[in-house]
Amino acid sequence: MQEEKETLFIADDEASIREGLKVIVDWDQLGFRLCGEAANGDDALSKILALRPSLVLLDVKMPGMHGTEIIRRAREAGFMGKCIILSGYSDFKYAQEAIKSGVSYYLTKPLDEEELYQVVSEIKELIDHEKQQSSHIVDLKNKAKNMILYELITGTISTPLSEADKEHYHLTTDVYQIVICEDFHTRSAVAPYTFAELLKVTNKENNTFEHLEVDNKDMVLLKGSHGQYRLMDFLEHLEEQPLQSGSPMASMFLTYGRPVTSVEDIHLSYEDALALLNRRFFCAQEQHALGYENLPGIIRKITDISQSGSLTFGEDTAFDFANRIAGYIQSFNRKMVVAILQELEDVCTRVSEDINTIKLFLTDVYLQVKEKINSTYTSAEIPFETNSAVIDFITNQNYLYEIIRFLSKQFEMIMNATGNPSRDTILDDVLFYIDHNFKNNIKLETIAPLFGYNSAYLGKIFSKTVGESFNTYLDHKRIEYSKQLLMENKLKVYEIAEQAGYKNVDYFHKKFKKYVGVSPAEFRK
Repeated sequence: MQEEKETLFIADDEASIREGLKVIVDWDQLGFRLCGEAANGDDALSKILALRPSLVLLDVKMPGMHGTEIIRRAREAGFMGKCIILSGYSDFKYAQEAIKSGVSYYLTKPLDEEELYQVVSEIKELIDHEKQQSSHIVDLKNKAKNMILYELITGTISTPLSEADKEHYHLTTDVYQIVICEDFHTRSAVAPYTFAELLKVTNKENNTFEHLEVDNKDMVLLKGSHGQYRLMDFLEHLEEQPLQSGSPMASMFLTYGRPVTSVEDIHLSYEDALALLNRRFFCAQEQHALGYENLPGIIRKITDISQSGSLTFGEDTAFDFANRIAGYIQSFNRKMVVAILQELEDVCTRVSEDINTIKLFLTDVYLQVKEKINSTYTSAEIPFETNSAVIDFITNQNYLYEIIRFLSKQFEMIMNATGNPSRDTILDDVLFYIDHNFKNNIKLETIAPLFGYNSAYLGKIFSKTVGESFNTYLDHKRIEYSKQLLMENKLKVYEIAEQAGYKNVDYFHKKFKKYVGVSPAEFRK
């Protein structure tokens, strides 16, 4: 890549001298390019301040303003470039004034070509050295800042930051929050877009957020309420709008920790986000974010299981599930197959086992079901996947729902291959499922595969038979349930929103007012 040239500005009231200065030395070889020229003092000062050249060749006697006055006023206005004063006078008083005004060199006319070449070469070396030093200092400051941020985020900082340090690192706001971003389609921090790119906020001197990598994770530290507002706006878009395949939002998965008011507590927000990231496997289909609001429910689930004395899979757990599933399959009881898959998913979300152990458990359940069905229907031609293919598939899935959906399709395939069951009551089964699961994050896209349908076809059957769409029916169930809770007057509105199946309380407000005509608070009054 070609080295960028330094800029040169020439100011002299005589045009012939200006033209001569342009060719007296090979400026390009010296590393300079002409960026402007002036014939009087006022014009020279104005252009110097506008162009900020690296080097100024300035005649000491200019119409309108003395050369030393020009450079003095330029310095006062923040001009940091180098300057060579040119004069036809050898009186030392001009050299004194020039030096006081911050001039690098003072040369007398007529100029000696070799002397000018030598002076400019020295100036170029000085500029290069200063740039190198400046770049080195910036690198050191950035490394120091990144280390400080890393220690604050991970909670490993040994000495509390002074107020001066907080000011220096722009850590003096009233609220902080950690957001971790991953690629939605794989467990990788290398995403086509980053959350930082989509914040769309001015971030002068990193006052709104810091974008950094911590332990191979793409991370944003939000600073101040504006960054939080942008996060909430982003999450509302995720909640309300179906994400199209080309959308930047569709390419990312976020976890965000609690907002904290102290620099020393930033690590708590990070720990939240990290814990949620480790729960990504349990997200629903097309769920692109997990927030600190979900942590109490996760902790409560684990605590409930802990109190019951069963935090791990027992020796007979896989056998019990496989035995029950095989029984429902053989009786073509689709309703109970769906119910037991729901139970299986719930158990997996509450155990303390790691993800690989859960995958092995689900693989074991499936292989035992397969063995029981094969031993019962010895003459049936059931198109089972090979054991190695099943093990490979389950091992490589990023989400629990993908594995449950696979099991559902396999069990439906077995029922179709071993008999000719009636499908007349399938919609009753769907309504039964909704009526008992509307508090959860259910969608038509996730329900349809459980009953052996694609979502578009089931949606048409649902609307035609029930008289309203799946989403409208679901909203009615949730709103009716929330009305009951509001009348009981035991819970806060945001708690009722969560219990009724709405993660976002603002979204709950909109839906409630749409169907009831008043806000939840007004309804309660």
